[in-house]
Amino acid sequence: MNKNPLKIIRIGLVVKEDPKAIRKADELEKWLRLKKVDVIRKEYLPPDRMVSGKIKKAPPGLFCVFVLGGDGTFLSAVRWIGDRNIPVLGIKFGEVGFLAETSEESLFTAAEAVLKKRFSTSPRMRLLVKVLRNGKEIACEQVLNDVVINKGALARLAHIETYINDHYLTTYRADGLIVSTPTGSTAYSLAAGGPVIHPSVPAIIMTPICPFTLTNRPLIVPDSSVIKIKLEKQSSHIMLTFDGQQGMEISRKDLLVIQKGAQPVNMITIPGQDYFDVLKTKLRWSGGRV
Repeated sequence: MNKNPLKIIRIGLVVKEDPKAIRKADELEKWLRLKKVDVIRKEYLPPDRMVSGKIKKAPPGLFCVFVLGGDGTFLSAVRWIGDRNIPVLGIKFGEVGFLAETSEESLFTAAEAVLKKRFSTSPRMRLLVKVLRNGKEIACEQVLNDVVINKGALARLAHIETYINDHYLTTYRADGLIVSTPTGSTAYSLAAGGPVIHPSVPAIIMTPICPFTLTNRPLIVPDSSVIKIKLEKQSSHIMLTFDGQQGMEISRKDLLVIQKGAQPVNMITIPGQDYFDVLKTKLRWSGGRV
């Protein structure tokens, strides 16, 4: 009897609800099983089709997670693994995706490299977001990209009172405020006029959305900062969203506390990929190939 059986590798597979991605995921799953890899598969549903309630977390013991889809699918996968130290590899099947490390054409080459452990990981900071109502914690989430305060279509300007390390900064009169990580600097924050920050820079970006005062510009603060936010005036239809995946309505009674999370996301990097080449390609800068 073999007293030292080979340890079965378990890999998670998160797949966008897209025929092309599903077909490729079927091929990948069959290929992995032929290599005696246990596959745990999860289909991704867009936020507007998700059933409300507690998110079911990934099972323990996953070697890594492959994500076939766009940035939304990747963010969903990150929420699925939670605080577990599980490396994640994104394979692009969306439109403009900054989180995918490789393309569909290179999927099996990348998968082979991962199985042979010929890869490295890049830690990406997350933000820990707590919502306190009358001193009681009512929500606690971690985000890889951003947390967004946003007014509804018919709501008036939001008055967002903001503190850095308990020191009053300003009250933003704006359509909203984005607090993002360097990874999230190329997402909603960029569309709102925020800067592009390299993922290894230890910083948090605060980007107002359509501020009434034009001198309210995006602000970069150290990642050691604790940001506290509350609504100055009684407001309605003000939403707080976490990575665009989940949201809740907030009011003047709520205090938001935002700071660097304890557990980063470890993104798998494949040799030969360069951040600036990806950036140029996605933003179609001179020298970038689409």
